[in-house]
Amino acid sequence: MSGFEIFWPVVAHVGLVFMLYALLSLRRSAVVRAGKAEASQFRENRGEPSESLVVRNSIANQFELPTLFHVCCVLCFVTEADSLLAVGLAWIFVGFRYAHAFVHVTSNRLRYRGPLFLAGFVTLGAMWAWLALWMAMN
Repeated sequence: MSGFEIFWPVVAHVGLVFMLYALLSLRRSAVVRAGKAEASQFRENRGEPSESLVVRNSIANQFELPTLFHVCCVLCFVTEADSLLAVGLAWIFVGFRYAHAFVHVTSNRLRYRGPLFLAGFVTLGAMWAWLALWMAMN
């Protein structure tokens, strides 16, 4: 690879996190306007209505497994393992994160969310395996 291609999927994932925060703000505002919650509930973390809870949980998910993704991308760049394979796997992982988040904040059906998470997990495992193989060969 010739540049910073491995970081575009990272930027795309960060974009997802910002979109989720925007959605959380919209949903919280809507429940306050509808009288289902008071703004102080969010300030003092005293319960989250279901309409916004799924978004808050989805945001939390973006700081769990994806943390390993961000580290792997940086390590791929530093070790020069950021090949077409690594970049392709990174984009696939991010695609699964978008799909997982979409299901999470809409239907939230585990029937769909679970396989999407697993697919992303396996993809990230393949990225780490590639990095380990690259370092072992060099």
